[in-house]
Amino acid sequence: MDPSALHGSGAAAPAAPTVPTNVVGLAPEFTDPLWRIAVRLAPVEVELLRTGPLRRLHFVTHGGASTLTTLQSYSRLEHTLGVFALVAHFRPDDELLRVAALLHDIGHLPLSHTFEGVAGLDHHAIGARLLHEDPVRPVLEKYGVCVDAVAAVLGNEPVSPLTNRAGGLLNLDHLDSYVRSGRAAGRLDMDPAALLGRLDVVDAAVSTDRATAAVLVGLVAAEARLHTAWDNVGPVSVLRRLVVRLLDDPAAPSPERLARMTDPQLWTTLDACAATREESARIRYEPHRLEVTTGRTERDGWDGWGFALRKIYRSAPLVAGARLETSAPDLAAELAALGTLPLAFRVRWT
Repeated sequence: MDPSALHGSGAAAPAAPTVPTNVVGLAPEFTDPLWRIAVRLAPVEVELLRTGPLRRLHFVTHGGASTLTTLQSYSRLEHTLGVFALVAHFRPDDELLRVAALLHDIGHLPLSHTFEGVAGLDHHAIGARLLHEDPVRPVLEKYGVCVDAVAAVLGNEPVSPLTNRAGGLLNLDHLDSYVRSGRAAGRLDMDPAALLGRLDVVDAAVSTDRATAAVLVGLVAAEARLHTAWDNVGPVSVLRRLVVRLLDDPAAPSPERLARMTDPQLWTTLDACAATREESARIRYEPHRLEVTTGRTERDGWDGWGFALRKIYRSAPLVAGARLETSAPDLAAELAALGTLPLAFRVRWT
């Protein structure tokens, strides 16, 4: 039987519906599944979602190398859309800030922050360059969005709730990271939609009540402990070594080309290189063989390598618009105590 007969002679078949979490702009609204914010997409946002730099983020893990040892397996695009939803919630009519939210992470390397700084690679600089290139720039110009204005927002000029870095205050980018990571790790006891209802933006920073601030500070502290744990330090240190070794190979891709790979492409490249193939497989299938200790001192017979974290994020929310130091000194002290976490480690295979 001719399938078209089911719809009448010459009648077009009805289009299949899309789901609320569709991420290519086929539905008129996108609903973020964590925050449960429904956002009606503007035409420029739809077109940006279909560009290569944003589609690529669907294949880059937000948690980087720690996705090998934890269940932090959500993508950088999932985080990006969460930040976009938060901006649309707090600043629904700010077209520039909404566009900047969509584009704020397009410069990220494969496995996100894992080998940031290797060969001078910097995701902020890469992202700024991509704003001015095809296919992003033509989309922005088509809808009258100033490319330089987007770049200024992402450079925090003027200070905005998207990327506010002044005084270590909590911005919307970091808010989504902490809550999304907490949900993935099973340490988020509060419903995100209920949490959202208790938040506000004051002076370009996230503000809330005392009880909710305690929840957020707990998530910040848990994330810091994850970054300094075996689960992150071990695989990140191995991947950084592998990338350095890969780039030393005469047949290796350039650092610029490597930076634009997806996670699967990076793994394929590591597997294809004789200098990295064996350890690339080992970190994926035998990560339990890694031993991580704190400190820089080498012990007798130690055949491992050193690794150091660059910093610990300690973003602080406001309480009723006031800094924690005055509004909740105990929470400020909890964040300050994260400064005692170790940043230097020794790693080896056992």
